[in-house]
Order: sequence, then structure tokens, then C-alpha cells
Amino acid sequence: MNRVIAHVKTSGFGDAIRAKRRELNLTQDEVAVRMEISAPYVGHLESGKRHPSDKIIAKVAAALGLDNRELFFLANPHAEALIAGPVSDAGSSWEQFKSDEKLQRIHSITNAEMQILSHVALMGDIQSPRDLIHILTTIRHVVGR
Repeated sequence: MNRVIAHVKTSGFGDAIRAKRRELNLTQDEVAVRMEISAPYVGHLESGKRHPSDKIIAKVAAALGLDNRELFFLANPHAEALIAGPVSDAGSSWEQFKSDEKLQRIHSITNAEMQILSHVALMGDIQSPRDLIHILTTIRHVVGR
């Protein structure tokens, strides 16, 4: 684990990126240029006024040399609790979820949402297909769907 992230693990996403930016002796403007976003948005991320998308998390990780997975969990602290445990004998939870067309229809899951969930499943073992529904609900809540 990156020592900057480990140091601010209890503080959060904004504190982690601020600490790393300062460690690298970068201004918010310089980070914004690296990320191809506005400097005020960097400030909003650091202060917790904005919740980052997965795309922004990846840009922050690349711009500051931080671990993408750790940043994701700092930005989405409840997601880590949903991802853990052994894979069942019936195949991975992702495979069960992906093949359950009825479940996908019931929850009106779009192809774009399936793609996002496939990335989430890569981050760790999901205990059950139901956990993916909880993650999707959280994502939908954040984006206002």
C-alpha cells in the first residue's frame, strides 16, 4: 500500500490526494493540468465537495502515482465491506450475476452498468451476486439515477 494512502487511510480520498500532491510539491493547477481538468475541481476533490467518478479516480492515480484500487476504496469506503470472502463452488459471484438474466431484467441493468460492475468484480472477490446489486444501487444513488 502506498505510504501516503496508508497515512491518511482514516481521513479519506481528499486528504490522500492533498498529501500526495504536497509530497510531490505540486500545486492544484499542476495536478489539474496532468489530469486535464480544472484547478477548482482539484480543490473540490481535496475538500470533499465533489465525489469522484471512476474515471477521475483513475486520472488522479495516474497523475499522482497512487494506487487506483486504494483510491477507489478511499472514495467509496462502503464498497470495501462488500468485497471479500472466498469464491463459492458454484463459480464466482460475478459469473453467477452475469449469467442471471432474470436478475438483470428485474433491476433494469444497462450494458454500461454491467461494464462498470465487471470492473468492480475485478477489484476483489464478491461474496454474492446480491452484493453487486448493492454496489449498483450505491452507484445509481451517487449519479442520481
